[in-house]
Amino acid sequence: MTTPRPASSRRTRSRANGDGTVYQRKDGRWEAAGYVLAPGNTRKRVRVYGTTRKEALAKLTEKIAASDLGLPVAAADSTVSAYLTYWLNGVAVHQIRENTHTRYATCVRLHLIPGLGAKKLARLTARDVRTFLDGLRATCQCCAQGRDTARRQCCAIGQCCDKRLSPLTVTYVHSVLKAALEHAVRDDDLPRNVARNVKTTAPRPRRFRPLTAAEARQFLQAARADRLHALYELALRTGLRKGELLGLRWEDLDLDGGTASVRRSLQRTPSGGLTALPTKTLASERRIALPTECVHSLKSHRQRQEAEHKVAGVRWKDSGLIFVTPTGGPIDPANMTRRFGPFLDRAGLRRIRFHDLRHSTATLLLEQGVDLVVIKELLGHAHIGVTAGVYAHVRIRLQRQAIDTLKSSQQRDGCGA
Repeated sequence: MTTPRPASSRRTRSRANGDGTVYQRKDGRWEAAGYVLAPGNTRKRVRVYGTTRKEALAKLTEKIAASDLGLPVAAADSTVSAYLTYWLNGVAVHQIRENTHTRYATCVRLHLIPGLGAKKLARLTARDVRTFLDGLRATCQCCAQGRDTARRQCCAIGQCCDKRLSPLTVTYVHSVLKAALEHAVRDDDLPRNVARNVKTTAPRPRRFRPLTAAEARQFLQAARADRLHALYELALRTGLRKGELLGLRWEDLDLDGGTASVRRSLQRTPSGGLTALPTKTLASERRIALPTECVHSLKSHRQRQEAEHKVAGVRWKDSGLIFVTPTGGPIDPANMTRRFGPFLDRAGLRRIRFHDLRHSTATLLLEQGVDLVVIKELLGHAHIGVTAGVYAHVRIRLQRQAIDTLKSSQQRDGCGA
């Protein structure tokens, strides 16, 4: 008969079942692992990290407690696809604007999940990310997304159209992946963000051709005959964004004082249709001085709108907006874009984007010697570095003109070679 071992000699457990494990890594940090509720009502093993054993255990205990409350936690042992889905629907949706979330979701669906979705999040390496991005640059997107087969074209008929993503789009895909993995690092699901270790070539900034001073005068002259004369004049003279212009209300104006308060932007969202949203950034919410010409055109526009109100009668929709349809409804930004091209044709001007009016404002002001800080505040940029970066080419041209002027002056005075 076997004699039972004394209780004191039995191996005691330091942690109960379900509490997880904790150990020190070779790099000196402590790692704790345990099972929590994951997306899809499954249980996954998560790992958290700390500089001490106590810190790692506290982080694991917090995740297990949240899991016990029924809150799903993205696990490092899940796939990249599962984690991106969790991050989009559980995290990013509460932090970014709806249209930005839609672009993120499209990026994840078309590129990140097909390229990296099957890999385990915890085993994702910088090499995996680099190989994925290199593949995006080299792969025909018609074939990668199956559009060639559905349309019976491109590679499906042996005539590849060689449609590749632009460098700007590849950089955007990379930035979305970095944002998702950064959240995993902050939640201690990953020890580091491997996407940050991948350096990509910065894409060339999008070229724009702002209106020259002569073209700007021609633009304003043509705008006088248009129903939205005040909008076009305000766009060119103040550099307001299209959504900011369309979101302006009469209550935002002080025509006697000659100022306008920019508080919102009219955007079309998938869920709410035309919606007045907060401005792009906090810096974009601003009060600007109105040029005298804009004050006059806005007063004329108000008289025109009152006449349209009488004509529309009961069909009038009182939205309070400054720029509306003939029946008072808001103007869709997409419709504004569609009517802008024909307007330029009638004015005898080359085709530019509506947003290039904003670039034209800044360029013309720079060329007139207006201080960069004033332009930054007028445009509503968050940092002056943004203004300086976007219009660096203008500043360089002005520097060259100043140097040439100085050189000519020296030659006239006999002081230079």
